Amino acid sequence: GADKISIGSDAVEVARAFYAAGRKGDGSSSIELISTKYGRQAVVISVDPRRVYVPDAAAAANHAVVELKEGTPKGPKGEGFAWYCCTVKGGREDSELDVVQLAQAVEALGAGELLLNCIDRDGQGTGYELELINQVKTACTLPVIASSGAGTPEHFEEALATGADAALAAGIFHREEVPIQKVKGYLTTTSIPVRS
Repeated sequence: GADKISIGSDAVEVARAFYAAGRKGDGSSSIELISTKYGRQAVVISVDPRRVYVPDAAAAANHAVVELKEGTPKGPKGEGFAWYCCTVKGGREDSELDVVQLAQAVEALGAGELLLNCIDRDGQGTGYELELINQVKTACTLPVIASSGAGTPEHFEEALATGADAALAAGIFHREEVPIQKVKGYLTTTSIPVRS
């Protein structure tokens, strides 16, 4: 009876196989099988990226690099650039894929949505990783759900204005730090449409 299923670490393995096969699938991956039988909308890819800091855009060969804006922490040596490494096993292991490579592979294979859980922002309450959202929205046409970092109603507005199709939060709601109705109430004062 589920409407959607979320795929995490397996999506990284599937993307690796996609690139190894010359940017094509063979029909046997979890993404292809589920989307073929139930439709793209049933497949949500949950990715846990983390920043890998680099001194400049040229320092990360074969990876999509972003310049970190004000409000995003710089690297330990003051690095102002980063690429987003897709992790596996709940963020315990890094992969060689960046989030753009993953997004483009899973979109080609039939995924319907991307859930971006930025490890660097998780539980911080300092806002979503806007550079990550923007990078992914520029790289693919999939709907993007922003996750990790919300602490105020304004953070939801920032994520949605950056291009996220939805914004998710957990801790602030569970701990009742910010009621859901407060977020919805705030968003009704903006140009962002909200369901009542």
